[in-house]
Amino acid sequence: MVADATMEKVRVSRGGGKAVEASPQHALALIADKWAVLVITTLAGGDIRYNALRRELAGVSQKMLTQTLRDLECNGLVARTVYPDTPPRVAYSLTPLGRTLVEALTVLRDWANEHYHEVEAARLDYCGGSPEDRGAGDAGGSAGVEVAND
Repeated sequence: MVADATMEKVRVSRGGGKAVEASPQHALALIADKWAVLVITTLAGGDIRYNALRRELAGVSQKMLTQTLRDLECNGLVARTVYPDTPPRVAYSLTPLGRTLVEALTVLRDWANEHYHEVEAARLDYCGGSPEDRGAGDAGGSAGVEVAND
């Protein structure tokens, strides 16, 4: 009974770390995070160790990568394998459920890589000025999503 209740919950740390009732909106919130998209599309290439994954994802902090991996693992999208080497070796890979997202998220990542200049031009046209003219606290600024080119 307890296991059934747990299976019906989704953990999204960005929502306070509390389990919430499963819904399509919460499942979407899990994968709509920029780091989740980049982690999943990077893991599509196969197993990868933590530090190698962090190098692939330029700009991600250790805390954010760890949090994203835990969220994805908790929700069945990523598997964490610990190898009994000395020192212990840990690798991450996509689960079968995680692999179902690769095609859709790769299209999204590729769109961002192809159109980010157009998005920036539209934002500058709408908000005015250049990125250097605005301070970090300006309400018209962007979140600054960086997407690595393959």
